[in-house]
Parts: sequence; C-alpha cells; structure tokens
Amino acid sequence: MKRTNILWIVVLVLGWLFDFLFWKHPQGINFAIYAGLCLGGGFLVLGLDGIKPSWKSLLLLAPILFFTVMTFIRQEPMSLFLAYAFTLALMGMLAVSYLGGRWPWYSLSDYVVNYGKLLGSMIARPLMFLNESRKSVPIEAAPVSRSGWKRFWGIFRGVLIAIPIVVIFAALLSSADLVFAQRVQDFVKLFRLENLPQYIFRLIYILIGAYALAGIFLHAARKSMDEKLAGMDKPVVPPFLGFTEAAVVLGSVVVLFALFAVVQFQYFFGGQTNIGVQGYTYAEYARRGFGELVAVAFFSLLLFLSLSAVVKRQNQTQRRVFSGLGLGMVTLVGVMLFSAFQRLMLYEAAYGFSRLRAYTHVFMIWLGLLLAVVVVLDILRKERTFALAALLASIGFAATLTLLNVDGFIVRQNVARAAAGESLDVAYLASLSSDSVPALAADFQDQSLPGVTRDAVGAALVCREHINSGSKDQNWRSFTLSGGRADQALQQVKSRLEAYQILESDGPVKVLTPGSVTYECYQAGMGN
Repeated sequence: MKRTNILWIVVLVLGWLFDFLFWKHPQGINFAIYAGLCLGGGFLVLGLDGIKPSWKSLLLLAPILFFTVMTFIRQEPMSLFLAYAFTLALMGMLAVSYLGGRWPWYSLSDYVVNYGKLLGSMIARPLMFLNESRKSVPIEAAPVSRSGWKRFWGIFRGVLIAIPIVVIFAALLSSADLVFAQRVQDFVKLFRLENLPQYIFRLIYILIGAYALAGIFLHAARKSMDEKLAGMDKPVVPPFLGFTEAAVVLGSVVVLFALFAVVQFQYFFGGQTNIGVQGYTYAEYARRGFGELVAVAFFSLLLFLSLSAVVKRQNQTQRRVFSGLGLGMVTLVGVMLFSAFQRLMLYEAAYGFSRLRAYTHVFMIWLGLLLAVVVVLDILRKERTFALAALLASIGFAATLTLLNVDGFIVRQNVARAAAGESLDVAYLASLSSDSVPALAADFQDQSLPGVTRDAVGAALVCREHINSGSKDQNWRSFTLSGGRADQALQQVKSRLEAYQILESDGPVKVLTPGSVTYECYQAGMGN
C-alpha cells in the first residue's frame, strides 16, 4: 500500500469513533453506523491505492447490510445475537476474499484457514507494514523529517502562548453567558486528574482497535487472492474408509430410522387417543420427543457429511448405492422432522409458545432443507459445495428469525390461544423485548378479544413498563427502531393503562386489572 498516512489516519479516526459511539452507551443504531463506517473506511483506503474488489466479494454486501440494519430493528436476544454474529463473520469473509472473490468455493478447511490468517494479520501485519515503510524511506528524506520536527515545536510553543489568552477570554465570556459557562465547566471536567485512568484505558483500546483494523485492511490488500483453495487439487483428508464398511453403517442407520418411522405413523393421524393408550399424556409425549428428534436429524447430517468425505467410491455403482442410502436416510429423517414438528405443536398447544419453541420451528425447516440439498449435491458429485450450502442455510435461518419478529409472534400466538380459553402467562409476556410491544398494544385494543384476555394483555404491558422503568438510554447512539415503535404503541394505549395498579409489597410485584384480577409481574425462571 502506497498511501501509508491515509491508512493510519482512517484507522485512528475509526478507533476514536468506536469510543465516541459506544462508550457508556448501550447497543443501538451505533453498531450499524460503526459497521458502515468501517466498510466505507476500508473501501476508501483500498480504493485510493487502486485496489479493487472482485465483484463476487461485493455480493457479500447484501447480507452484511441486511444483518447490520437488523441490529437496531430487532431487540429479541437470539435475533440480535445472530445479526451481530453474521455481520462480523461476513465482514471477515469480505476481507479474506476481497481480491479473489472465491468464497462460494470455500470448503470448511478454507474457512478455518482464512479466518486464522485474518486473525494473524490483525496481530502481526501492521508491524510488518511499518517495518517495510521505514525501509522504503530514502535517505534524502531526513532533512524533511527535521523540518517536520521544527514545525511541530513551533506549534507546541504557539499552544503554550495561546492557553493563558484563551483562558482569560473564556472567563469573560462565561461571565457574560450562563449557558456558555456551563459548557466551559463541562469541558474543564474532562481534564480532572481523577479521570486520567479512564482516559488512558480508552486511549489504549482506541489504539488497539485502530491497529486491528489496519491489519484487516492490509490483509484485504495483500492476502485475499485465494489463489489456492484447500482440497481443490487433492482432498485435505484422502478417502480411507472402504465402501463396504460405509454401506453397512449407512444401511444400519436407515433400517433403524425406518423402524422408528413405522412406530410414528400410528400417531400422525391417531392423535391424543393413541398416545393415551400407551400411558402418556399429550404434553408428556410431545415434551419427551421433539428435542431428541431434532438432535438425531442434526447428527445424521454430520454423519453423512463425514462419510461422504472419507469413503472410497471406486465405480459408478458404489457411488449410486452410497447416494441411494443417503437419500433413504434423508427421507426418513424428513419423517422424523415431521414427527418432531407434530410433537412441538402438541407441546405448544399444552403450554403455549416460547422463544426456544419458535427457534426450534424455524431451525427444523432449514435443517430439513439443508439435508435434502446435501444429498442432491452428493448425487451430482458437487461435494465441495457442501460448505456453501451450510452457509446459505445458516444465513436463511438467521434471516428468517429476524424477519419473523420472534417476540411479536409469541404474543400473537399466546393471546390467540388465551382467547380460545387457555391460560395466559402474563409474566412471560412482560419479560419479552420491545419487539413484543406493538403486538401487545394491538391485541389490547382488539375489541373482539374476551375481556379477561384483554385485561391480561394490558397487565403484561403495565408489568413490562414497570420492569423496564429507568433502564432506557435516551441518547441517539442507543436508538433502536424496535424501541421507537414500542414507545409509539404505548402512547396509543397509555390513557387506558392508567386504570391498572401496581401492587408492591414484601412479596413479588403484582398488577391489579380493572376487572380486579391480580397478575404477578416477574417469573421465577424463563420457560422453554
């Protein structure tokens, strides 16, 4: 890179902006702004040096921007975590494939190796770059350097002379204007000696952040060609397992899954009657099943991928038999996932919806799709595309959760269930994020709901406001669209919520509805 000064200026500014946006400010729009600034800074530094990205690498900008925006649209914990994780992971992928653009052909080994190289560049490459820059400075530049020091000392002497003059004028202006005087006092507080450890700490992480960003930009400029991908010429791990052994393993699993599927068919259409004959309640049968079945589906995927990587298939017949067994296994796993889906719905019918159950719904759908795609890729002998399929399925899972609005979905489903005569867990609804508030407010205003259910929804809103009172950061850096929409929704129902009373005593906090029903505001533990 030729424009050394611009690189260091940009990364130092980005380091300072991190401190400005995040110091003592909770997560909000600040993350999206900072991610955008880092992308812009990287493109600026590399573009000024004539380093252009591959068009395939630019395709990553679409999911990066999507998840970046979602960090201030959603506040439900899993959606928020996935938005952060995929934003950072995809930005890292952009850096490691900036010039080559070969990320669609990465294998799992390539991901591990390239992210490891990126981490190494964040640690060592800025020092290497500084060393190269010093060696490349010609001897004739020495007089210019001395001239630079002379200019620096001139500026330093000017500052020393200016300080007492500025202090005098600032004192006079402070006497003339009280608001200006307050601003001056706030500025002077910055230089109090007791704040020195804080400033040192902040300076250190600003410099560390700038250093790491410099390493990322330098890696994108010099080490992102992807000239040789792992396993492209020869497998990373040569096939070593005989076809017969693999066929026995897959065949045994297929037989086991088939026997299990036969048992399941009597419950797909028999419902509660068949389950009751065996001595289980509807909810007990569901609760004991869906988690284990999802685990079986997941480990089946790992088994097939592992065998596909290490099994010797020496002729077309062996390939067809292996792929056929894989297709049979995936078909039976599909039956299991359907069974798991049925069980989950039974469980939700008995106990209502929760975050974990919503996650599981979405995960099962994407896991089933991924299993089917993996077998198709094996039949087409496109094994190298397995990693891309897994990446796209992961992005699809995360995008579906964030678009679904998990907390709003839980509110709508549980309130509908309560309207049909079931109980409503007010404390659980009150514990949800601000994503749930528009749905709660809409249901609270729905005159078609039974009065008891509507009062319970109002109690959830009142409890939620009590739980979160005083915890909001009004600074623009912490603004979230979710919080803004929640505030707007609450304003629409605020006058009607005044009829509720918060009851605080030595026991748990409770809320009294206009219908004289009392609900507790806090749960002892979060239900799954």
